[in-house]
Amino acid sequence: MSPVIGVLALQGDVREHLAALEAAGAATVSVRRPEELAAVDGLVLPGGESTTISKLAIAFGLMEPLRERVGAGLPVYGSCAGMIMLADKILDPRSGQETIGGIDMIVRRNAFGRQNESFEAALDVDGVDGGPVEGIFIRAPWVESVGAKAQVLARYGEHAVAVRQGALLATSFHPELTGDHRVHRLFTEMVRAAA
Repeated sequence: MSPVIGVLALQGDVREHLAALEAAGAATVSVRRPEELAAVDGLVLPGGESTTISKLAIAFGLMEPLRERVGAGLPVYGSCAGMIMLADKILDPRSGQETIGGIDMIVRRNAFGRQNESFEAALDVDGVDGGPVEGIFIRAPWVESVGAKAQVLARYGEHAVAVRQGALLATSFHPELTGDHRVHRLFTEMVRAAA
């Protein structure tokens, strides 16, 4: 049976994640309300604007339910802004910005530069077979440091850009924009294993 994986649909590249998850063999649903969150086996936090996603999650009454589900072991994958949302600490948070937390890491927002400095890079990602993954970096964060429980899966230069801690996965880059569904397949397998 296919796991049901939700995509937090408050802001960001929701459609692209839904399509990538379906291609990876998951059943998908958009999540905007606590009762929708309660019904999923796993969740994706999409790229977008982390401050906006944070404020909308609070406004929609989702921040505490998200923290509770993450604390209870819900598998969650965050790309770009989603990585920021899964970080226990942001180096340079905007006023009022909160994270869900769960991964023992410190991230720096927009670390790779502005929109016009976006780039692509081939990355070797631990746990993803079949050669390098094409990473698309758009106003992407990087990981300044990770704690003992977090495992770095990929680096770009000296910076960690993919991290896993238990059932939580985060990437600085956007695999949902490439047509390569291997990162989503890895996450779908994580959700299956947790179920």
